[in-house]
Amino acid sequence: MSFDGLFTRAMSLELKELLLGGRINKVQQPFTNEIILSIRANGKNQKLLLSAHPSYARIQITEESYENPKEPPMFCMLLRKHLEGYFIEDIYQIDNERIIVLEIRGRDEIGDTSYKKLMIEIMGRHSNIILVDRDKNTILDSIKHISYAVNSHRAILPGYEYLAPPKQEKRDPYTATEEDILRAIDFNSGKLDKQLVQQFAGFSPLIAREIFLHAGLANKETLPKAFLTVIDPIKKGNYAPSIMDTPDKEYFYCLPIEHVKGDIKSFPTLSKMLDRYYFGKAERDRVKQQSNDLERFIVNERDKNSKKIKKLERSLSEAENAEEYQLLGELLTANLYAVKKGMAEVEVINYYDADSKMVKIPLSQRLSPSENAQKYFTKYQKAKKSIDIIKEQIRLAQQEYEYFETLYQQILAASPKDIQEIREELVEEGYLRERQKKQTKKPQNVKPVLDYYISNDETEIIVGKNNKQNDYLTNRVAARDEIWLHTKDIPGSHVVIRSKEPSEETILQAAKLAAYFSKARQSSSVPVDYTLVRHVKKPSGAKPGFVIYDNQQTVYVTPDEETVIQLKKS
Repeated sequence: MSFDGLFTRAMSLELKELLLGGRINKVQQPFTNEIILSIRANGKNQKLLLSAHPSYARIQITEESYENPKEPPMFCMLLRKHLEGYFIEDIYQIDNERIIVLEIRGRDEIGDTSYKKLMIEIMGRHSNIILVDRDKNTILDSIKHISYAVNSHRAILPGYEYLAPPKQEKRDPYTATEEDILRAIDFNSGKLDKQLVQQFAGFSPLIAREIFLHAGLANKETLPKAFLTVIDPIKKGNYAPSIMDTPDKEYFYCLPIEHVKGDIKSFPTLSKMLDRYYFGKAERDRVKQQSNDLERFIVNERDKNSKKIKKLERSLSEAENAEEYQLLGELLTANLYAVKKGMAEVEVINYYDADSKMVKIPLSQRLSPSENAQKYFTKYQKAKKSIDIIKEQIRLAQQEYEYFETLYQQILAASPKDIQEIREELVEEGYLRERQKKQTKKPQNVKPVLDYYISNDETEIIVGKNNKQNDYLTNRVAARDEIWLHTKDIPGSHVVIRSKEPSEETILQAAKLAAYFSKARQSSSVPVDYTLVRHVKKPSGAKPGFVIYDNQQTVYVTPDEETVIQLKKS
């Protein structure tokens, strides 16, 4: 993993420089496994994110905004009691492991000086955030409770003594000499990169493979030198936070990693790099958990309508052959003398054909010749009448398909706050039953929460990410002379530029947002229409989010995540 012991050391030093002596003013717990500490340090307000997420565990300063639950969880309430108003006295890493400690000092309820330790253990699915009484070394509480039944070495429960994870007794890479490295590695056993990970504290496969790139043909002469070359800038704190973007995956580290072949993006701090790397990733994971049932329902409805359309199109194709039934009926009537009851088919001359070709007419053996002819005329009349009905059914099914396809794209781009609005819409439209909830007063006239962005010339751009938001933005928020954008003939978001005469650059940036929050997110040269809000209309009885518009112009843009991050308004 990228967040190894060496990276943890780099992060502890960055946080120490920025937060030491800072005062914790506020504690929030926006999600089950994540804590936000609002800290005033060095004359600046900072948000420290502590995450024990099983896939995205980390500690960093963040500039991202998080919505908090209406009722704070118990662990959040306990942290508020013990941390708000307290000062950070020290920040350090334990034994080159993925553990960072915040030493905290303040005064308790009776005014006595109180010392706490906040332990952030970054260990994949075993990650945890633990509040410890420093003097007694007892656990006050943790974001995850672990009993001895789960972990035989230690229990993470209130009142228990805090024990660090078992020491791995590995070598210190910062003090290692060439001789130490040679003693640690058995060159006859092979898998030298794995040996490095097993022998040196804080090493991950990522940094081990980087050492091997520098070693070239790894042997007793080249490997120790490569080891020291790679470790030296980390040892001296000469960090260069970087994201390596490959076609398959992104990697991050406190240094550029050359063996990962891809574009390298540099960042001024580790925290800014992590904000960029985790942009949307953890949120998408939370959305996935909250919307599994909703996504499954939407996909089923979409696919059901897709199958219905194909079936109706086959019926329409048959119905549009109505003229053939009439022809067969007329030819059969003209040749009744040649037909006997019990025949399976009859071959007659097609008098309407210029070449007088022969035509085979299938017959029902149970019907008389005249009844067979009447059967074709009846099929002709039914097919003719059904064409208009089938076309209308196709139109309605196509509407349903496009509606659920739009909802599916909205689910893919949704944040946790958007999911509930999509669910409410499906209830209001009669597709879902309302979930049984505890008897609580429902807030009246709750307005959808829109996403705000700022263009390079300081013009505000607003994005709706679901149908409720789109309706609210276009019909209630936007002024008639402002600019409205939407991907051309592609499901996506409504976007509004809060300007009557925006610059060309602002229009292109807004178009990139419209393309990014659409089905064409992964495409290039996406057509985006823009027009005045006054030219956008919602037809009577139309589905939520559906509009028609005219007097539009079209621009072609390629969406990219960097633009979204750059323009995002906190």
